[in-house]
Amino acid sequence: MRIAEIPSPSQPQQQSQSQQQPNSQFRFDLFNPIRLQIESLIKKAELFSSVSAADHTLSPAIPDDLRYSLTHLAQLTPLPNSTKLHIWKLSYRLWNACVDLSNTSAAHRSSTEHANLRHVASDLLYLAGDVAGVPSPAVKSALFYYKTGLIWHDLKNFELASSCFERASDIVSKMDLTTVVDPGAKKLLLDLNIARSQTAWQVSDRNLAMVLLSRAKGLMFGLPDHYKALGDQYLAFGKIELSKGETHAFRDALKLMNEALDLFEKGLRVARAREDMVEFKALRSKTLRFISAVHLQVEEFDSVIKCVRLLRDGDCGDNHPSLPVLALKAWLGLGRHGEAEKELRGMIENKGIPESAWVSAVETYFEVVGGAGAETAMGVFMGLLGRCHVSAGAALRVANKVVGHGGEVSEVRARVAAKLVSDERVLTLFRGEAAAKERKTMYTLLWNCAADHFRSKGYEISAEIFEKSMLYIPYDIENRNLRAKGFRVLCLCYLGLSQLDRAQEYVNEAEKLEPSIACAFLKFKIYLLKNDNTAAINQIQSMMSCLDFTPDFLSLSAHEAVACRAFPVAVASLSSLLDFYSTGKSMPAREVVVLRTLVTILTQEPNDDSEILRVLKRACDRAVELGAGCFFGEAEVGKREQKWFAVACWNFGTRMGRERKFELCSEFMQLASKFYTALADEEQVEEYNVLVFRSLTLTVTAMIASEEQTKTTLTNAKIKQAKELLDKAGKIMKLISTEKQVNNEEIHRLEAENFFIYTVSAYDIHGRLNDSVSQQLVVKSFASSKVCNSKYLLQIGLYALQGPRFNQEVANFALNECLSTLLSSPSPDYQNVALVFRKLIAITSMNKGEADDDAVYEIYQRAYRIMVGLKEGEYPLEEGKWLAMTAWNRASVPVRMGQSDMAKKWMDLGLEIARHVGGMETYSSCMEEFVNGFQNKFSMQTE
Repeated sequence: MRIAEIPSPSQPQQQSQSQQQPNSQFRFDLFNPIRLQIESLIKKAELFSSVSAADHTLSPAIPDDLRYSLTHLAQLTPLPNSTKLHIWKLSYRLWNACVDLSNTSAAHRSSTEHANLRHVASDLLYLAGDVAGVPSPAVKSALFYYKTGLIWHDLKNFELASSCFERASDIVSKMDLTTVVDPGAKKLLLDLNIARSQTAWQVSDRNLAMVLLSRAKGLMFGLPDHYKALGDQYLAFGKIELSKGETHAFRDALKLMNEALDLFEKGLRVARAREDMVEFKALRSKTLRFISAVHLQVEEFDSVIKCVRLLRDGDCGDNHPSLPVLALKAWLGLGRHGEAEKELRGMIENKGIPESAWVSAVETYFEVVGGAGAETAMGVFMGLLGRCHVSAGAALRVANKVVGHGGEVSEVRARVAAKLVSDERVLTLFRGEAAAKERKTMYTLLWNCAADHFRSKGYEISAEIFEKSMLYIPYDIENRNLRAKGFRVLCLCYLGLSQLDRAQEYVNEAEKLEPSIACAFLKFKIYLLKNDNTAAINQIQSMMSCLDFTPDFLSLSAHEAVACRAFPVAVASLSSLLDFYSTGKSMPAREVVVLRTLVTILTQEPNDDSEILRVLKRACDRAVELGAGCFFGEAEVGKREQKWFAVACWNFGTRMGRERKFELCSEFMQLASKFYTALADEEQVEEYNVLVFRSLTLTVTAMIASEEQTKTTLTNAKIKQAKELLDKAGKIMKLISTEKQVNNEEIHRLEAENFFIYTVSAYDIHGRLNDSVSQQLVVKSFASSKVCNSKYLLQIGLYALQGPRFNQEVANFALNECLSTLLSSPSPDYQNVALVFRKLIAITSMNKGEADDDAVYEIYQRAYRIMVGLKEGEYPLEEGKWLAMTAWNRASVPVRMGQSDMAKKWMDLGLEIARHVGGMETYSSCMEEFVNGFQNKFSMQTE
């Protein structure tokens, strides 16, 4: 608004020449050029404020030059009244130019140059001071500074704003308030204090702001507008403190709002116009609501209830939408959930409550009451659905609160949510493209809720929520994958509930929508749980035909089959998985791990020994093909894997031996020798050489045993293979015997046993090759070893004498070595000694026949010499009798042949032996009589 130029005084000033100061002419001469300069600058500002210059930017030089001229003008004070009046008019011209400028463009109105021009206009008016004939010059000067300060405040230049307000305050402070009758001047006094308090608040000088507001209380003048303005400022400051969300700020906000409430109460009392009274009542209600909010923030719930009751039951009968929310939160804070529920249900009848208010109330109710309030919230929501329009967003917020979040899992809340989201009225809210975003969010909300229950093994409620989530999936091609996903997860839920038929229905539906490996795998799992191994194995082939198949599913299938103890299915899965390793594809596990797992699974089922052998052979072949490091792995991991397979072969071989499955035993032992040979070559550990030797030896032994068991004859190829294995074992044996010193008795026994088995096996194989020389060498080698003993020599001798590979020389050597070993013992086993003598006699007799033979006689003589000196019964009686009787009987042929000397030699030997055998006294007497008679007869014949 433009300010009219001040007219000339009604009564011109008459100054006598005597009243003028002597230097007035001099001051006028100095003032005139400054005046001309100021008028020139003001004309520029007026020209700029014209319509033609509206689109140009105000030059900052104009206010700067005016400020410079004003400085020079201030040096001419005191000024005569005429000069003051002229300055007054110039100030008003400049001010009106500023008004025109601000009306021309909003950009100019909010520019610093515009504010500077107004500030210069205010300073010009202040410099003019009191002018005779001008009414209320101080009020007008203060008004200029007040309005300029407001502009600086809007530009956030609070320092200049404060300077303007303070200058205005200094001007009006000299006024006598009792003499102020102009309403505008009274309002200016109040506005100045309020404006100063606002600026002080902005620069964080809160104490000054409060002092200024308190000072303003004395400027009410009984006017309603004054009470309203000051109350509004108190309320504004209170809102600012409330928005900080800090405890101490809440206390300050409460004080400020109580001040505002007090001012509004007073304003209501002084108001006379009906409009003013209605306005003050509205402000009082508004302030009370804010006070309630503050009490709620500091948890003074009783005070909140009092405020709400005052608002509802007061003279204004306030029914603001926020009141039920405030009351509900307060009742919840007091733990009176019944009263809170009444407030919540009362919202259904209040049509003025906006959607955001009752949704917020429902959310708050849930935060406190939790699952117990689910039914109430749903009832309120359904009531609102029937009363007013509810958006999909509001339904989504309510469902979110009913469902819960943050890992909270409540079956009660989930069931209420299921009822809520499946209601046809709620589903209607989410139809159409406008609600696509909310529909997708609702689907995600329900899916996540169901997933939480699924992870908690609440499969029944999980299935229900998953089914409800599918209500929010459109029936179109783009969402087929989501529907298929829903059917698959429902299949999982019913698998968890062991409802296999229903699970199969869902997976079939999913497969119709989106055939995939996931569906094929779920069907595989169903077959497993139905114990239909044949169907499960067939399903493995179906899985492999899927477009998105990866070998990982075969590994997963094997795990599932093992968990169901469907070992044939697990074997089929892993066997199929092994076929992919030769393709070079990325695999879920290393081949060696799969083979090891397969062997472990096969051990769980009987009669799978041949399959185990096949798997172990594959492992051996792949290790040779790829290299041990590549197949088994490097460093310690590879060594552990290699040892596992070696030990597995050894254990299976020994088990097959115990079960008399000698052919399989031979195969397993040969594989074990290969694994142990690789370990021995890599680590150079003596223990592995021993194991290689034992494996090779037992391999040949099992081959021979298998021949006897099956009543077949070893082929030449087999015999050649056995010889090669024994030659290798022989080389290792020599290496062991030279490098290893045996100190442990148990180890010594095992080594002796191994060497013995090797010797017998080598003897047998060399015999098949008609290599008697090698037979003798291998037995002599054993006899010369440190591990040799009489027991093993006796067995070798008997085997050579009685076995299919008869060798008299070997038998004779072994038995003689055995006899020497037995007799060199401190406590000879005369039972074995007697047995050896009997076998030696048999061998010697075999060559010489029944004739008198010195070699046979020498054996009897050795036996006799051993018997001499033994206690009765120490030498086996039966064997002693056998020696005596057979020696005596050997004289029969010489007697018939008339070889009296030869006959006499055998009869004497038999008699001597009989005399050292207990229980043969009668035989000895008869023998002695016969010998004497034979001698007499022989003597008579010779005479």
